[in-house]
Amino acid sequence: MKQILSTLTLLLLAGSLSAQTLAQTTLSKPVVRPTATWSLDNSHSNVQFSVTHLVISEVNGSFKLFDGTMESTAADFTDAKIKFTIDINSINTDNEMRDGHLKGDDFFNAASFPKATFVSKSFVKTGDKTYKLTGDLTIRDVTKTVVFDVTYGGTVKDPYGNTKAGFKASTTINRFDYNLKWNALTEAGAVVGPDVRINCNIQMKQN
Repeated sequence: MKQILSTLTLLLLAGSLSAQTLAQTTLSKPVVRPTATWSLDNSHSNVQFSVTHLVISEVNGSFKLFDGTMESTAADFTDAKIKFTIDINSINTDNEMRDGHLKGDDFFNAASFPKATFVSKSFVKTGDKTYKLTGDLTIRDVTKTVVFDVTYGGTVKDPYGNTKAGFKASTTINRFDYNLKWNALTEAGAVVGPDVRINCNIQMKQN
């Protein structure tokens, strides 16, 4: 009888330990989220830039055609992989002659390099709704690493049930770094300044 009780006790103890081990394993196992894919909502996004003119003022412009994607498994987007493409021929500064000059070899040479691209390297959270987005920006045949300051506006469902996420991203680049080489001078200084401010208002749609 004692032998039977001992056997039962051992079996119960083994079962309890197995259940405890299973519970601990289940609790410690990281939760793997499915990869969320996002595409650009072009009708609610824009890509703008500004540059100093004659030292005393600024000229603003935009690109009308662009596209982008984002992939992320983290709820806060910290592992996001972002790709972005701009059609250089869609540049618009509200002046046809100036736009033609910008498309030429003095600046973008759109005939040989019709696309500008951005590929992310990291998306680091710096605050409750702020990030540093680092990646490679290619203009003409030059690729350089740039850092965008990003503000996350939030994620909501639109009236049609689509999940949307909003971001504002900005950075400043030196156009000479990308061989946008035109450099006419006046007594006051450069006709067009070297620094170009880029501002992107982006809305992404979850696929």
